Amino acid sequence: LKHFASKGALDIDTLGEKNVEALVDAGLVHDLADIYTLDEGRLLALDRFAKISARKLLAAIAEKKQPPLERFIYGLGIRHVGVQTAIDLTNQFESIERLARATIDDLRAVDGIGEVVAESVVAWFADEDNLALLEKFAQLGVVPQFEKKSGALVGSNFVITGSLSSMSRDQAAERIRALGGTFQSAVVKDTTYLVAGGKVGASKLAKAEKYGTQVIDETMLIELLEKA
Repeated sequence: LKHFASKGALDIDTLGEKNVEALVDAGLVHDLADIYTLDEGRLLALDRFAKISARKLLAAIAEKKQPPLERFIYGLGIRHVGVQTAIDLTNQFESIERLARATIDDLRAVDGIGEVVAESVVAWFADEDNLALLEKFAQLGVVPQFEKKSGALVGSNFVITGSLSSMSRDQAAERIRALGGTFQSAVVKDTTYLVAGGKVGASKLAKAEKYGTQVIDETMLIELLEKA
């Protein structure tokens, strides 16, 4: 539940670690969907909540009834499915229903998804408890939304090696994705840019040279982000 509510997933304001623990310890939530069944009366029965904080939490949860599909998929906590993989799955299948029906071969056909990830995704959707959870989300009016990727960096794939001075790697990845670009963990044939920060990794530079990937510095990355 902490993962589901985290910044990279649904980003539910005020549903941090301590509130999650309070809800679980009190038996108010038993699965991810249960947060959408909470009401003010049950929250006020807990020492941790007053009227204002209870209403604030309920409003924050209600705002996430139509989360972006990629955030919802990431939030489910499927083994081996990180932020970028969730985005790749979203762009390929466009709905949780289509993803649930995907075969291992369908999944392996997606760029960046190998055998291990494909098997993990298929196994998650084959679990009856997980299917029941998705049905419960639907009954509670939680409908993930697919939005076709757009932005000036669509089609551009980035890898960062070394440290950046103006932002963290996670912040850079977030800005790249917000503009439609893809953030990769390793240099591969379709990597467009290798951003070389401080303490550059020699192996990534060697791969960039091998694949003809354009190497840029942090200043050029910022220019691309701001120009977009």
